[in-house]
Amino acid sequence: MQNFLLKNPAAFGVSRLSLRTIGLRIHNAGSIFAPLTIFILALVVFPQRIVARQAESGAAEQTAPDSRSKDQTSDSHAPIDASVQFVQPGGADSTIPPVTITLQDAIERARHFSAQFRAVEMEAKISHEDRMQARNAMLPSVSATTQYLNTQGNGKTPEGRFVTNDGVHVYRAWGVFHQDLSPSTYMATSLHRADAAEAVANAKAEIARRGLTVTVTKLYYALVVAQRKYATGQLTLDQGKHFFDVAQETERLGQAAHSDVIKAEIQYSQQQQAFEESRLALQNARLDLAVLLFPTFNVNFTLVDDLNSSAPLPSFDEVQSMSAKGNPNMRAAIEGERQAHYEVMAAKTAFLPTMNVDLDYGIEANDFALRSVVKAFPDIGPLPNLGYFLTAGFSVPVWDWGTLRSKLHQAKYKEEQAHTELSQVQKEMLNNLYSYYNEAAVAREAVERARHTSELASESLRLINLRYQGGESTAFEAVDAQNTFIVARGLYDDAEARYRLALANLQTLTGRF
Repeated sequence: MQNFLLKNPAAFGVSRLSLRTIGLRIHNAGSIFAPLTIFILALVVFPQRIVARQAESGAAEQTAPDSRSKDQTSDSHAPIDASVQFVQPGGADSTIPPVTITLQDAIERARHFSAQFRAVEMEAKISHEDRMQARNAMLPSVSATTQYLNTQGNGKTPEGRFVTNDGVHVYRAWGVFHQDLSPSTYMATSLHRADAAEAVANAKAEIARRGLTVTVTKLYYALVVAQRKYATGQLTLDQGKHFFDVAQETERLGQAAHSDVIKAEIQYSQQQQAFEESRLALQNARLDLAVLLFPTFNVNFTLVDDLNSSAPLPSFDEVQSMSAKGNPNMRAAIEGERQAHYEVMAAKTAFLPTMNVDLDYGIEANDFALRSVVKAFPDIGPLPNLGYFLTAGFSVPVWDWGTLRSKLHQAKYKEEQAHTELSQVQKEMLNNLYSYYNEAAVAREAVERARHTSELASESLRLINLRYQGGESTAFEAVDAQNTFIVARGLYDDAEARYRLALANLQTLTGRF
């Protein structure tokens, strides 16, 4: 009934008039029915008026969907431009100008702020202090002591109650010279062992330094390549939008099929997704590098793109010569074997006798003076107090339940293990030398090929777009040219980063060149 009343305004007016008449009759019937009449009117009239207003507003807006449907029909294949909002770290949009960082700056910053590298450096410094202590332990030591000995007296004798003292009051001021005379001291075994340990620690620090350089180089150029691919994504997205507009225009003019528009739409949508992925890769690469570059987490920096200025690759003979001189892995293995050798020598010298000498010079008297009267012999008169006495010891190991022999066996096992490791490091060095050099050579050739391919793909894309606009090429050829350009440009960027990383790996064996 409500639908009938909404479609027939006249009937709707008659119905309201009838309700008013019924209400008046009920009112005349008695005042008891007045509240009931008002309640019925509220239930019947007001919902109908609300429905009528909704119907009128729907009729007023009926033309708007039609116009929107026409707009959607005219551009029914337009992709939705939905840009992803990435969560930025604090300070990413800072008004402070970003710090410009080169590769060398990044390496120096990483060496300063990397906790793992700093730990290896501290180990090298600790080993240096151990060597200093081992050297100093071979030298004589000099110490001074001053004492006052107050002995309880017995009331009868002048030396008191302790026979070791010659008086109740004794003053002692000595300078002590101490020297250990052992086979380890003669042969400087401890010093050579500490020297080898320091060389091993320095070699490991150099290995860590070069390894950190490789890590920073990898992250640095990963960010550079991500920046390039992001720029390529922007370029191809603009080209895809232009191609989509051209396809729509040619279809409107009747010069292209609707399948070209569909193909262009698919291509444009894929390029939008690829652009968002390149943005994500750029953000992640920036975050990974930021961890190593600053004491606090900071992404407000820019990198210098120097991929096109990579160093040339030396000849293999030059690389082999540099590796023989500056390979820290080999140096660490050699010094480790030398350290193990001195461990065996130290274990052998432990079977030999040892000597120690203590020379004391000073005074020990009842008065703190150069001359005084001895309390036990007062009749002799003043005597000189300043003098010396020498103590020499000679120790011979006799029986220790086989501990020294066990230590010798243990040292020999370590020496044998160090020799095996040295042989293994030599083989690995040669393997890595050939492998890293071949990788660098192949990467260098790949850069040249990828550069040429990228130039060809760019020129091909330009020509095919011109041909498509002139009606001489299909949409499939244009899309294929766009995809070929994207792949070729990405491969060129990856090839340059691969060559720089290959050089960094090779320099872990040779040092910088």
